[in-house]
Amino acid sequence: MRVVIAPDSFKESLSAAGVADAIALGVRDAAPDAEVICVPMADGGEGSLDAVLDATGGERRSLQVRDAIGRPCQASWGWLGEGRAFVEMAAAAGLENIAPEDRDALRASTFGVGQLIWDAVQAGARHIVLGLGGSATNDAGAGLLQALGVRLLDGQGQDLPPGGIALSRLAGIDTDGVDPRLAEVQFEIAVDVDNPLCGPRGASAIFGPQKGASPEDVRALDEALAHFADVCARHFDKDERDLPGMGAAGGLGFAVKACFDARFRPGVELIAELAGLDAALEGADLVFTGEGRMDAQTVLGKTPVGVARHARPRGIPVIAIVGALGNGYEAVYAEGITAAFSLAPGPITLEQACANAAALLRQRAGDCMRLLRAGAEGQTRR
Repeated sequence: MRVVIAPDSFKESLSAAGVADAIALGVRDAAPDAEVICVPMADGGEGSLDAVLDATGGERRSLQVRDAIGRPCQASWGWLGEGRAFVEMAAAAGLENIAPEDRDALRASTFGVGQLIWDAVQAGARHIVLGLGGSATNDAGAGLLQALGVRLLDGQGQDLPPGGIALSRLAGIDTDGVDPRLAEVQFEIAVDVDNPLCGPRGASAIFGPQKGASPEDVRALDEALAHFADVCARHFDKDERDLPGMGAAGGLGFAVKACFDARFRPGVELIAELAGLDAALEGADLVFTGEGRMDAQTVLGKTPVGVARHARPRGIPVIAIVGALGNGYEAVYAEGITAAFSLAPGPITLEQACANAAALLRQRAGDCMRLLRAGAEGQTRR
């Protein structure tokens, strides 16, 4: 029996590779003769760099950059060889790196993400995959552009300070200082949402509150980002604000699309390609996947459904083992998930579930395999 294990990470508990290893132990407990193939997955957000490096054998490279609120921090990006690099924006500007009391949606910046990209370019990268998600920022990628040599100028010709709110004072854009090597880079943006940059479904309205924005802040930021889009449209002679995904990660992808004409793709599809998921699925009899919480949002581009969509055309059943089953999780069944189970054996706290996730995953995977083997044996006896 060939079993492919392709889960996402469990936030604040296990990496995707850790989840896959725990499920693999459970599979082997119940089916020692099974051929097990682990393909750590992600959807472009937090944990994507780890998943890509685990799957591809890429090289982790680290750099001191600015975090979202300007503090020095160590962040990593991945060198995948042959001029390819993977940058996870959350590594430099992630929300999880900022304590709730320090979050500042008005002034948080993606400058550190630009520093990671520039380091990759200097190392020879000419194809950069940028994973969006989990951001602490709402600056539409303005900080990223500034780190790459783009000057954002106010009415007096002075450089704007960090943060989305400063974009309300933007008067002009100067790209004369951008290194010519950046024009040679092919950018691919991994996203898992389809929000536009502005408006009621935009970056500020939908994601700003979790980054510390008050209702008044949300309105001010939305207006500032709309003004930024106006100035970009005049300078670059194109208006990208309403394209799907422009609102992801506080609008970060908007700046890369406007300035460097990036290509947007579903994050799980990009990670699947980098990780070799399709090759692993050839000849498979069963797939395990999972994520920290499965609910109605899972069908909007999250890892388990992405994996199921690759397995479904091959007729491979997919079992999801997740940290928790939330409202509307049943929608995943229409997308190719065969069955979904919570790892919890009974009422436990979130802290207990996180602390014991590996052991619980092993138990649930073993339970699933025993049931499947019993069913197969029953069919044989008939």
